[in-house]
Amino acid sequence: MRKSSSSLASWSLAAATAAALLVGCSAEAKLPKEEVANEVAEKLAAQTGQPKPDVTCPEDLVGKVGTSLRCRLTASDGTSFGVTTKVTSVDGGTIKYDIKVDEKAS
Repeated sequence: MRKSSSSLASWSLAAATAAALLVGCSAEAKLPKEEVANEVAEKLAAQTGQPKPDVTCPEDLVGKVGTSLRCRLTASDGTSFGVTTKVTSVDGGTIKYDIKVDEKAS
């Protein structure tokens, strides 16, 4: 499938860091992988004005500052990018993390 340069440009622009705030409920804060993927997709769609991409994450995000999770974003044209979520703070069950999309398609 042909990779459109406008899709590459849009998702690359989304590489500017976005913050997400979510709530977990266990003693060790964890955010289910489905929630992380959905929140990342929604924030990136809002940032870029593009349709909500398909985002998948391999595991739950552990609420420990500095912890990273690599997810996969697939745009509507089939272009795929890596996405890194990195925990910036944890306050009780609230996990705050940054989102960074790779600059180049994978």
